[in-house]
Parts: sequence; structure tokens; C-alpha cells
Amino acid sequence: MSAEGQVLAVSHSIAMVGLEPCAVRVECSLGPGLPGLRLVGLPDLALRESVERVRTAVKQQGLHWPGGQRTVVNLAPADLPKSGSGFDLPIAVAVLAATGQVPHEVLDRVWSVGELGLDGQLRAVPGVLPVAAGARHAGAGSLLVAPSAAPEAALVDGLTVVAVRDLREVVEVLRGRSCGTPARPAPVVVPQVGHDLADVRGQPVARRALEIAAAGRHHLLLAGPPGCGKTMLARRLHGLLPPLQVGAALEVAAIHSLAAQRRPDEALSLVPPLREPHHTVSVAGLVGGGSGIPRPGELSLAHHGLLLLDELLETPRVILDALRQPLERGEVVLTRARQQVRYPCEVLLVAATNPCPCGYLGSPTRACRCRPDRIERYRSRLSGPLLDRLDLHLEVSPIDREQLLGPPDGEPTATVAGRVVAARAAAAERWGEDAGNRDVEVARLRATAKPGALRTLAQAVEGLALSARAFDRALRVARTIADLGGRSAIDPADVEEALAYRLADLAVAP
Repeated sequence: MSAEGQVLAVSHSIAMVGLEPCAVRVECSLGPGLPGLRLVGLPDLALRESVERVRTAVKQQGLHWPGGQRTVVNLAPADLPKSGSGFDLPIAVAVLAATGQVPHEVLDRVWSVGELGLDGQLRAVPGVLPVAAGARHAGAGSLLVAPSAAPEAALVDGLTVVAVRDLREVVEVLRGRSCGTPARPAPVVVPQVGHDLADVRGQPVARRALEIAAAGRHHLLLAGPPGCGKTMLARRLHGLLPPLQVGAALEVAAIHSLAAQRRPDEALSLVPPLREPHHTVSVAGLVGGGSGIPRPGELSLAHHGLLLLDELLETPRVILDALRQPLERGEVVLTRARQQVRYPCEVLLVAATNPCPCGYLGSPTRACRCRPDRIERYRSRLSGPLLDRLDLHLEVSPIDREQLLGPPDGEPTATVAGRVVAARAAAAERWGEDAGNRDVEVARLRATAKPGALRTLAQAVEGLALSARAFDRALRVARTIADLGGRSAIDPADVEEALAYRLADLAVAP
């Protein structure tokens, strides 16, 4: 009770700005004045509507609502935009504390998040996992959530997650009369990947390129006529990626939870994500955006996994060029008038495309019918700077009838994946767990190359007009090839193979 006769109560929750959690004080003040509840602190439309949801839910649960007093609820800090219905429960808790129905002193360590139904039942909201992680970091002892969200929130270590069904149970827990339902973490599973590399007939060079791409996380471009197996090969690259560590899996789950792409009771998967956006995707859908606080796009949803862009040259150039900086930095930065949001996007990009609008340019079985100007416009959608960031360029040709009808002639996914794991382990031992051949400093990379290998690469730069970025990219690919071969130093042969993947004539260069 303040000197002016007003009552102030404070509950706590988390607002997400991108993946960055921000602690929010939900302050409720009761005092004389015109009856009603006023919500301040930059709430969005869904949050403004929480006033009616909370009022109705409190009354439906048989609890007291301060109808004869002026009620003000402030979401502090006031200059931070708040969004979503997850603040319903913290607002209700603050009002219940201000009216003396729950004790004030427990609210500093018991935080809450959840949407209220009109009957007072608690519902899960997107983003519970990053909210729980933010609550733990901010010093919360326990977190009240809906039962369906409890398994996801319980994945966060060091935080007691309590599942509560409705407002009446919330009151009992805060009064110490009930312990609620202790939450159990969602199980951790490694599902089987369905696509096997042994299904591929022929294409030995393409299979080798997939192995190199998976071992060094090198971006890959496949070009060829329709039906030659580009998409089939691209999807089988996913099975070559090693399982995620638990920490990386939690990062992926947090992004998917924030984007409402994950059920709260879903098991924690150690399989790297695979995203296949259609070529009609927008810039906001691919890299993130939208009104209010920008949301993650397909690029961030593929974090620690594979982003497959099929029919690459059917995508408008402005959308493709939006990939340049995120691929280079491993991070998407979305700037708006009121805030800047960052989403991680450490992805392996594999793209597939036809060489021309009709698809048959260079095909041995069918003649191309495209005019030169149409081919040029088609090629121009893939800019030189973006092509330069793709480490492996490969032309895929149709296989003959004997190969198609013959027995499998390639290794299964499990065998190739074993070599990929060994190559990544060699890179991790050399550079450290947080670095790989694709991202390590160039000076350290060059120190592992034999002088003859560097001379071979320098001659290619001079004779073939490669850019400085292409020089570094080819050296990184050569380092991965050496790791797959168990060699500590890069040989000239490793450089020659790496250059062969960059110099293929794919008929897509601008």
C-alpha cells in the first residue's frame, strides 16, 4: 500500500525480441478513480485484448475482480514492444496479487507465461522454450506454464517448470497449498532418415560432391536437365549430416518454437532440420520479417541443417540476393524503426536448377528451344556475388538405360556418413569445436597447405580470373578433401579437385 492508498503488485515474465529474451515486470496498481483496467507499456493488438480475456477468466474461476477500482497494468520496460497472448497469465497473477488473493513475496521467484481462455483454462503459446531459457537467465526459480507447454519448457536446465491447468490451480500453487504438476522434459530422439544414397544410380561425381559438401558444410549448386536426379541427390545430402549435439538441437528447437513451427510436447530431435521453401517464397518468408517484431524465415529455420532451394533460377533475383550477407555471416540481421533483431542461420545451402528456361540446354537427349536472350535473362537471376559464395558447382547429366536398370552401384548413406563424421572430427581437432573448414581464418587455413598446393591455386586465380573469395573457397574445399583422405596437409591434387568443382560450365554464370 502506497502513501496515496494505492496497491502495487509485480509479477514477472519474458518478452522475446527475436531470440533475445528480455525480462518484463508486470506492474499492477489499484486505486481510486474511474473503474476499469488500463494496459500500458507498448502492447500490440493481441496483448490489448488480454484485458477482456483476463477479466472474464478471473470471474469464471470464482476469483475476485477489482471492479470498483481503477486498475492500471504496466509492462516495463515501457519502451520495449510487447506482443502475443503469453502475458495473459502474468497480468492475471499481478491483479490477483494486488487484490490480496496470492502473496506478493513469492512472485519474485515464480514467473509465468501462458494464454488464458475465457473459462480460466491455461493454453500454450509459441516460443515457450526461449522464454524458459530467458527466465532462468534472469533469475527465476520456477516457471508456471500450461500442461501442453511443460515438456518443452522443462528442456531448460536449472529451472523448475510447473504445469498448471487453470487460474484456480495457479492461486493454490502461489499460496503454497499445491505443488502443481512437475514437468518432465520432452524425450530426445534421433529419427531415421528415409532417403538413402544407395538409391542413386550412377552419378559418381555427384555423390562425391555430396560427401565433400557434408564434410565441410560447403554450399552446393547442382545444374542439369529435368529428371537427371538433382532434387533426389540434394535430399540425400540431408542424411549425410551428423546428428546435432544437444545444445545445437535446443537452439533449433527454440527458433522453431518461436516461429510456431513446433508442437510444445514434441520430442527434441537431434536430426538437423531440412527446409525446402517453394521458389515463390517472399523475401520475408526466406530470410525473415513481417509486421511488428520480425519473425524468423526459412533460412533461420534451417539453422544447423540443410536449406534446399529447388528450381533456383525460377526465384526472382531480388530474393536470391537477400541470401548474400546471411550466408557470409551465418546470421540474419533484420532492422526496423524500433528494434533490431538477429537470428542465427548457420546453414548448408544446396540449390538445384535447370540450365535454361526449357531445361534442356546441353542435354544429350533433347535439343534446347530457348532463344539466347531468354537464356541470358534466366542466367541473370543468379548474380556473380551469390554464385561466388557457392563452394561447389556441379553439372548433373542423365544416366543411361543400363545404369538405370542395373543394380545399385553406390555406397549407402551410413557408409558415407561415417567418413563425413571422421572428417568433421579431424577439422574439430585441428581448429576447435566451434570452427570448421568453411569458417576458419584464412591464415590458419593456408598454414596447412603445401607450397605446391598454394602455387597451383595461385596459377588458377591468375589464369582463370578467379576472385579472392573464390581462392579462399577453393582452399577450404581442398582442406575438406584432404580431411576425407586422412591427410594432414593439403596436396596439389586436393586443390585440383576443388577447382574442378568450381570451374564446371553450368551455363548459369552471369
